[in-house]
Amino acid sequence: MTNIKTVLGKVLHTIHSHNLIETNNKVLVALSGGADSVFLLHILKEADIGCDAAHCNFHLRGDESDRDEQFVISLCKKMNVKLHRTDFDTTDYAKKQGISIEMAARDLRYAYFEKLRNEWGYDKIAVAHHRDDNVETLLLNLTRGTGLKGLTGMQYCNGHIIRPLLDISREEIEHCCNEREWQYVTDSTNLETDATRNKIRLEIIPMLKKINPSVMDTMQETIGRMNECYQLYTEAVGKLKNEIQEGLKINIHELQRITSPRTILYELLSEYGFNNAQTNDIYEHLNGESGKLYESNEWRLLRDREVLILKNKNEKAECLCNILPLEGYVKITANKDFIIERHSIDKDFNIPRSMDTVCLDMDRIEYPISVRLIQEGDKFVPLGMKNEKLISDYLTDKKKSVYDKESQLVVCSGNKIAWLVNERPDDRFRITDKTRRILKIRVINH
Repeated sequence: MTNIKTVLGKVLHTIHSHNLIETNNKVLVALSGGADSVFLLHILKEADIGCDAAHCNFHLRGDESDRDEQFVISLCKKMNVKLHRTDFDTTDYAKKQGISIEMAARDLRYAYFEKLRNEWGYDKIAVAHHRDDNVETLLLNLTRGTGLKGLTGMQYCNGHIIRPLLDISREEIEHCCNEREWQYVTDSTNLETDATRNKIRLEIIPMLKKINPSVMDTMQETIGRMNECYQLYTEAVGKLKNEIQEGLKINIHELQRITSPRTILYELLSEYGFNNAQTNDIYEHLNGESGKLYESNEWRLLRDREVLILKNKNEKAECLCNILPLEGYVKITANKDFIIERHSIDKDFNIPRSMDTVCLDMDRIEYPISVRLIQEGDKFVPLGMKNEKLISDYLTDKKKSVYDKESQLVVCSGNKIAWLVNERPDDRFRITDKTRRILKIRVINH
């Protein structure tokens, strides 16, 4: 027969074995008013663990939401527990963010908890997920389709979030609440079968229990084993990632050489927000045409010949200067500066041959001299040639990637391009035996 001492012992064992709460930690309990969170608050108090509470009113269930809030206020007053509370227009937030109500509530709840943690100095945020929640999450992930990570269920500790009740059941929680006469409120939506999770709870799990009465325990044990497997898997994947990735570049040849390259690619790209469908498409076109781009919310991935190149969308090329001085030191981009000098030609002057320096005939230059990023349709006459060439074609011939092209600079003389920076000057501004004065521009890369 379940009793409070046995359950308390299980909870304390979970806390100690997973090092969830250390001595003198300040704990914030997420208190909804339901049996789970009420039990968690009582059990931590019984264990002499100092804690406060936080309640969110999401205004999703009309009067019932306000009832829960008033119950929590009364409970915390009775237990002499400090209570933080807030409310949200969850529906409006979900609409603006283009996400589900469930996801919106989750985002708002955890953002609020984190705000309280920073402002009040809490060490841990305790949430009341229990064993049955964990099993339901596993079944939900299996239903939707999941990788190995989705089979590991909820974590006892995830950053500052802790789950001390993961080793006890909903039945044990309700039995203890009834035994101690700890009052709680019931969310009526938990008794409906509209939501997928509720269907699993109210229909699927009872059917599984008919096959195996101990199914909840065996599935919890399976989750534990999958966690251990996932740790080994993560370690192996990490080593393979190091073999194929350098910075933000993934070597396609090395990727194709390893075992299960599709899986490793997914594990690598999922960290950058790419989903399974995108990863499959990227994998199927590893040997395809160069230049194809893929996008996640925050990243772009370029298939560029022998490598896949990642780039954050916030890292956009930007030219910080337009009109150039005739002499001086000027910042052009976040990682490029120009040093500009004027020289008179004499017998001792040597024309630099490096790609980072250009010398232009000053008597051929039309002012103002400016610098900018390349634009569609830009043309120039490459040094040594007589006809104009599209800069985009020139850079393609030089095997430059899309990212390289986006950050390519040109120095302009009036409306004509005088220098494709770090590449090639325009023949119309070349130094000849008649040149007497030159403008020298040198690039400093950071």
